[in-house]
Amino acid sequence: MTTPLPERAARRCHNVINPLHSAHYFSPDLGREMAAVGVKDREAAYFAARAAAMGPVGAGVVTATFYNFRHELVAAHVPRVWETASPEVVLAARARAVDATLRRLLGAELLAAEEVAEAAELALRAAEACSRNARPLYAAHADLPVPDEPHLALWHAATLLREHRGDGHLTVLLGAELGPVEALVSHTATGKGMAPKWVLATRGWSQEHWEAAVLRLRERGLLDAEGELTEAGAALRKEVEAETDRIDRAPYEHLGAAGVERLTELAAGLLSRAMAAGAFPAGMIGKS
Repeated sequence: MTTPLPERAARRCHNVINPLHSAHYFSPDLGREMAAVGVKDREAAYFAARAAAMGPVGAGVVTATFYNFRHELVAAHVPRVWETASPEVVLAARARAVDATLRRLLGAELLAAEEVAEAAELALRAAEACSRNARPLYAAHADLPVPDEPHLALWHAATLLREHRGDGHLTVLLGAELGPVEALVSHTATGKGMAPKWVLATRGWSQEHWEAAVLRLRERGLLDAEGELTEAGAALRKEVEAETDRIDRAPYEHLGAAGVERLTELAAGLLSRAMAAGAFPAGMIGKS
Protein backbone atom coordinates (compact mmCIF):
# COMPACT_ATOMS: atom_id res chain seq x y z
CA MET A 1 0.00 0.00 0.00
CA THR A 2 1.36 3.41 -1.00
CA THR A 3 1.88 5.88 1.81
CA PRO A 4 0.09 9.19 1.04
CA LEU A 5 2.35 12.18 0.55
CA PRO A 6 2.38 14.73 3.37
CA GLU A 7 0.83 18.06 2.49
CA ARG A 8 3.10 20.16 0.23
CA ALA A 9 5.76 17.44 0.15
CA ALA A 10 5.85 17.57 -3.64
CA ARG A 11 6.20 21.35 -3.65
CA ARG A 12 9.01 21.23 -1.10
CA CYS A 13 10.81 18.72 -3.29
CA HIS A 14 10.28 20.88 -6.38
CA ASN A 15 11.59 23.94 -4.55
CA VAL A 16 15.00 22.33 -4.05
CA ILE A 17 15.11 20.41 -7.35
CA ASN A 18 14.23 23.36 -9.58
CA PRO A 19 17.26 25.55 -8.65
CA LEU A 20 19.60 22.67 -9.48
CA HIS A 21 18.32 22.99 -13.03
CA SER A 22 18.18 26.78 -13.26
CA ALA A 23 21.61 27.59 -11.80
CA HIS A 24 23.26 27.24 -15.20
CA TYR A 25 21.23 30.15 -16.58
CA PHE A 26 23.09 32.45 -14.19
CA SER A 27 26.45 30.82 -14.75
CA PRO A 28 29.31 32.35 -16.75
CA ASP A 29 29.84 28.88 -18.14
CA LEU A 30 26.68 29.08 -20.26
CA GLY A 31 27.73 32.40 -21.76
CA ARG A 32 31.20 31.07 -22.49
CA GLU A 33 30.02 27.87 -24.14
CA MET A 34 27.34 29.63 -26.17
CA ALA A 35 29.80 32.30 -27.29
CA ALA A 36 32.12 29.52 -28.41
CA VAL A 37 29.46 28.36 -30.89
CA GLY A 38 28.78 31.91 -32.06
CA VAL A 39 25.88 32.95 -29.81
CA LYS A 40 27.34 35.87 -27.93
CA ASP A 41 24.19 37.77 -26.93
CA ARG A 42 23.05 36.77 -23.43
CA GLU A 43 19.33 36.87 -24.22
CA ALA A 44 19.77 34.87 -27.41
CA ALA A 45 21.83 32.32 -25.47
CA TYR A 46 19.06 31.87 -22.90
CA PHE A 47 16.28 31.50 -25.45
CA ALA A 48 18.32 29.07 -27.51
CA ALA A 49 19.50 26.97 -24.57
CA ARG A 50 16.04 26.48 -23.13
CA ALA A 51 14.21 26.09 -26.44
CA ALA A 52 16.72 23.91 -28.30
CA ALA A 53 15.08 20.66 -27.20
CA MET A 54 12.03 21.68 -29.27
CA GLY A 55 14.09 22.04 -32.46
CA PRO A 56 14.48 25.18 -34.64
CA VAL A 57 11.22 26.73 -33.47
CA GLY A 58 10.07 30.26 -34.18
CA ALA A 59 9.47 33.17 -31.84
CA GLY A 60 5.80 32.33 -31.40
CA VAL A 61 6.54 28.91 -29.92
CA VAL A 62 9.12 30.33 -27.53
CA THR A 63 6.81 33.13 -26.39
CA ALA A 64 4.00 30.63 -25.86
CA THR A 65 6.05 28.14 -23.87
CA PHE A 66 8.15 30.62 -21.88
CA TYR A 67 5.01 32.72 -21.13
CA ASN A 68 6.31 35.74 -19.25
CA PHE A 69 8.74 37.15 -21.83
CA ARG A 70 7.63 39.95 -24.12
CA HIS A 71 7.19 38.60 -27.65
CA GLU A 72 9.15 41.46 -29.20
CA LEU A 73 12.18 40.52 -27.11
CA VAL A 74 11.93 36.89 -28.16
CA ALA A 75 11.45 37.81 -31.82
CA ALA A 76 14.62 39.91 -31.76
CA HIS A 77 16.61 36.67 -31.34
CA VAL A 78 14.45 33.76 -32.49
CA PRO A 79 14.52 32.13 -35.04
CA ARG A 80 17.64 34.01 -36.18
CA VAL A 81 19.75 32.33 -33.49
CA TRP A 82 19.36 28.96 -35.27
CA GLU A 83 21.24 30.39 -38.25
CA THR A 84 24.25 30.80 -35.96
CA ALA A 85 23.97 27.53 -34.03
CA SER A 86 21.62 24.65 -34.70
CA PRO A 87 19.58 23.20 -31.82
CA GLU A 88 21.90 20.18 -31.76
CA VAL A 89 24.95 22.42 -31.39
CA VAL A 90 23.20 24.44 -28.70
CA LEU A 91 22.22 21.33 -26.73
CA ALA A 92 25.83 20.16 -26.74
CA ALA A 93 27.03 23.60 -25.61
CA ARG A 94 24.44 23.64 -22.83
CA ALA A 95 25.54 20.20 -21.65
CA ARG A 96 29.13 21.39 -21.40
CA ALA A 97 28.00 24.49 -19.51
CA VAL A 98 25.92 22.45 -17.05
CA ASP A 99 28.83 20.11 -16.43
CA ALA A 100 31.21 23.01 -15.80
CA THR A 101 28.68 24.82 -13.60
CA LEU A 102 27.98 21.84 -11.37
CA ARG A 103 31.66 21.00 -11.05
CA ARG A 104 32.45 24.57 -10.03
CA LEU A 105 29.55 24.95 -7.59
CA LEU A 106 29.62 21.51 -5.98
CA GLY A 107 33.19 20.32 -6.40
CA ALA A 108 34.53 17.09 -7.85
CA GLU A 109 34.47 15.22 -4.54
CA LEU A 110 30.78 15.85 -3.94
CA LEU A 111 29.83 15.05 -7.55
CA ALA A 112 31.53 11.68 -7.18
CA ALA A 113 29.68 10.91 -3.93
CA GLU A 114 27.03 8.19 -3.76
CA GLU A 115 24.45 10.78 -2.75
CA VAL A 116 24.49 12.37 -6.20
CA ALA A 117 23.90 9.05 -7.92
CA GLU A 118 21.12 8.27 -5.44
CA ALA A 119 19.47 11.65 -6.05
CA ALA A 120 19.67 11.09 -9.81
CA GLU A 121 18.06 7.67 -9.49
CA LEU A 122 15.23 9.02 -7.35
CA ALA A 123 14.57 12.03 -9.59
CA LEU A 124 14.57 9.89 -12.73
CA ARG A 125 12.16 7.47 -11.08
CA ALA A 126 9.81 10.34 -10.27
CA ALA A 127 10.02 11.61 -13.85
CA GLU A 128 8.77 8.24 -15.11
CA ALA A 129 5.27 9.37 -14.17
CA CYS A 130 5.40 12.72 -15.97
CA SER A 131 2.96 13.19 -18.85
CA ARG A 132 3.68 14.70 -22.27
CA ASN A 133 0.08 15.78 -22.85
CA ALA A 134 -0.23 19.60 -23.08
CA ARG A 135 3.29 19.96 -21.69
CA PRO A 136 5.47 20.99 -24.66
CA LEU A 137 8.70 21.94 -22.88
CA TYR A 138 8.63 18.81 -20.76
CA ALA A 139 7.78 16.64 -23.77
CA ALA A 140 10.66 18.03 -25.80
CA HIS A 141 13.18 17.39 -23.02
CA ALA A 142 11.75 13.94 -22.35
CA ASP A 143 12.83 12.94 -25.85
CA LEU A 144 16.47 13.70 -25.04
CA PRO A 145 18.75 10.86 -23.84
CA VAL A 146 19.62 10.54 -20.17
CA PRO A 147 23.32 11.40 -19.63
CA ASP A 148 25.59 8.71 -18.22
CA GLU A 149 27.31 10.82 -15.55
CA PRO A 150 25.26 10.90 -12.32
CA HIS A 151 25.43 14.68 -11.84
CA LEU A 152 24.28 15.27 -15.42
CA ALA A 153 21.59 12.61 -15.08
CA LEU A 154 20.39 14.44 -11.97
CA TRP A 155 20.33 17.74 -13.86
CA HIS A 156 18.39 16.10 -16.71
CA ALA A 157 15.84 14.69 -14.27
CA ALA A 158 15.59 18.06 -12.51
CA THR A 159 14.90 19.62 -15.92
CA LEU A 160 12.12 17.15 -16.63
CA LEU A 161 10.47 17.74 -13.26
CA ARG A 162 10.88 21.52 -13.54
CA GLU A 163 9.43 21.81 -17.04
CA HIS A 164 6.61 19.38 -16.26
CA ARG A 165 5.49 21.53 -13.36
CA GLY A 166 6.13 24.72 -15.30
CA ASP A 167 4.00 23.68 -18.27
CA GLY A 168 1.15 22.85 -15.92
CA HIS A 169 1.60 26.11 -14.05
CA LEU A 170 1.03 28.10 -17.24
CA THR A 171 -2.30 26.37 -17.73
CA VAL A 172 -3.28 27.39 -14.21
CA LEU A 173 -2.20 30.99 -14.78
CA LEU A 174 -4.40 31.16 -17.87
CA GLY A 175 -7.32 29.82 -15.88
CA ALA A 176 -6.72 32.49 -13.24
CA GLU A 177 -6.63 35.18 -15.96
CA LEU A 178 -3.13 36.21 -14.98
CA GLY A 179 -1.34 37.31 -18.13
CA PRO A 180 2.45 37.39 -18.38
CA VAL A 181 3.00 40.68 -16.57
CA GLU A 182 0.15 40.19 -14.08
CA ALA A 183 1.67 36.83 -13.18
CA LEU A 184 5.06 38.46 -12.60
CA VAL A 185 3.66 41.35 -10.56
CA SER A 186 1.48 39.16 -8.37
CA HIS A 187 4.27 36.65 -7.82
CA THR A 188 6.66 39.42 -6.84
CA ALA A 189 4.02 40.74 -4.41
CA THR A 190 4.17 37.41 -2.57
CA GLY A 191 7.83 38.14 -1.77
CA LYS A 192 8.94 34.98 -3.61
CA GLY A 193 9.16 36.23 -7.19
CA MET A 194 11.94 38.14 -8.88
CA ALA A 195 12.47 41.75 -7.87
CA PRO A 196 10.96 44.19 -10.39
CA LYS A 197 14.37 45.37 -11.55
CA TRP A 198 15.25 41.78 -12.53
CA VAL A 199 11.95 41.31 -14.35
CA LEU A 200 12.38 44.52 -16.31
CA ALA A 201 16.00 43.72 -17.09
CA THR A 202 15.37 40.19 -18.36
CA ARG A 203 11.78 39.82 -19.58
CA GLY A 204 11.55 42.69 -22.05
CA TRP A 205 8.80 44.61 -20.29
CA SER A 206 8.99 48.33 -19.53
CA GLN A 207 8.12 50.21 -16.35
CA GLU A 208 4.94 51.29 -18.14
CA HIS A 209 3.98 47.67 -18.77
CA TRP A 210 4.61 46.88 -15.09
CA GLU A 211 2.53 49.83 -13.86
CA ALA A 212 -0.31 48.97 -16.24
CA ALA A 213 -0.38 45.42 -14.88
CA VAL A 214 -0.42 46.78 -11.32
CA LEU A 215 -3.44 48.91 -12.25
CA ARG A 216 -5.28 45.96 -13.77
CA LEU A 217 -4.66 43.89 -10.63
CA ARG A 218 -5.92 46.75 -8.46
CA GLU A 219 -9.07 46.99 -10.55
CA ARG A 220 -9.64 43.28 -9.90
CA GLY A 221 -9.17 43.84 -6.17
CA LEU A 222 -6.02 41.71 -6.07
CA LEU A 223 -3.54 44.46 -5.15
CA ASP A 224 -3.95 47.38 -2.77
CA ALA A 225 -2.75 50.96 -3.23
CA GLU A 226 0.70 50.09 -1.82
CA GLY A 227 1.16 47.24 -4.29
CA GLU A 228 0.60 44.54 -1.66
CA LEU A 229 -1.65 41.57 -2.25
CA THR A 230 -5.15 42.01 -0.89
CA GLU A 231 -6.87 39.12 0.86
CA ALA A 232 -8.38 38.17 -2.49
CA GLY A 233 -5.01 38.46 -4.21
CA ALA A 234 -3.27 36.29 -1.65
CA ALA A 235 -6.06 33.73 -1.93
CA LEU A 236 -5.75 33.65 -5.72
CA ARG A 237 -1.99 33.12 -5.61
CA LYS A 238 -2.52 30.36 -3.05
CA GLU A 239 -5.10 28.73 -5.31
CA VAL A 240 -2.73 28.98 -8.28
CA GLU A 241 0.02 27.15 -6.40
CA ALA A 242 -2.37 24.57 -4.97
CA GLU A 243 -3.80 23.79 -8.41
CA THR A 244 -0.30 23.58 -9.84
CA ASP A 245 0.53 21.09 -7.08
CA ARG A 246 -2.58 19.06 -7.90
CA ILE A 247 -1.84 18.62 -11.59
CA ASP A 248 1.86 17.98 -10.89
CA ARG A 249 1.32 15.33 -8.23
CA ALA A 250 1.85 12.23 -10.40
CA PRO A 251 5.70 12.15 -10.37
CA TYR A 252 5.88 12.49 -6.60
CA GLU A 253 3.09 10.02 -5.92
CA HIS A 254 4.93 7.60 -8.18
CA LEU A 255 8.13 8.06 -6.19
CA GLY A 256 6.28 7.66 -2.90
CA ALA A 257 6.50 9.46 0.42
CA ALA A 258 9.81 7.94 1.50
CA GLY A 259 11.41 8.58 -1.88
CA VAL A 260 10.19 12.18 -1.99
CA GLU A 261 11.50 12.80 1.51
CA ARG A 262 14.90 11.35 0.62
CA LEU A 263 15.14 13.22 -2.69
CA THR A 264 14.22 16.47 -0.92
CA GLU A 265 16.92 15.86 1.68
CA LEU A 266 19.58 15.09 -0.92
CA ALA A 267 18.66 17.96 -3.24
CA ALA A 268 18.50 20.41 -0.35
CA GLY A 269 22.06 19.51 0.62
CA LEU A 270 23.29 19.99 -2.94
CA LEU A 271 21.40 23.27 -3.28
CA SER A 272 22.84 24.57 -0.01
CA ARG A 273 26.35 23.89 -1.30
CA ALA A 274 25.56 25.56 -4.64
CA MET A 275 24.05 28.61 -2.96
CA ALA A 276 27.09 28.98 -0.71
CA ALA A 277 29.23 28.94 -3.85
CA GLY A 278 27.27 31.86 -5.34
CA ALA A 279 24.93 30.05 -7.70
CA PHE A 280 22.49 32.97 -7.95
CA PRO A 281 22.90 36.76 -8.07
CA ALA A 282 22.28 38.71 -4.87
CA GLY A 283 19.08 40.73 -4.81
CA MET A 284 17.33 38.67 -7.45
CA ILE A 285 14.36 37.67 -5.27
CA GLY A 286 12.01 40.08 -3.54
CA LYS A 287 10.24 43.39 -4.00
CA SER A 288 13.25 45.70 -4.05
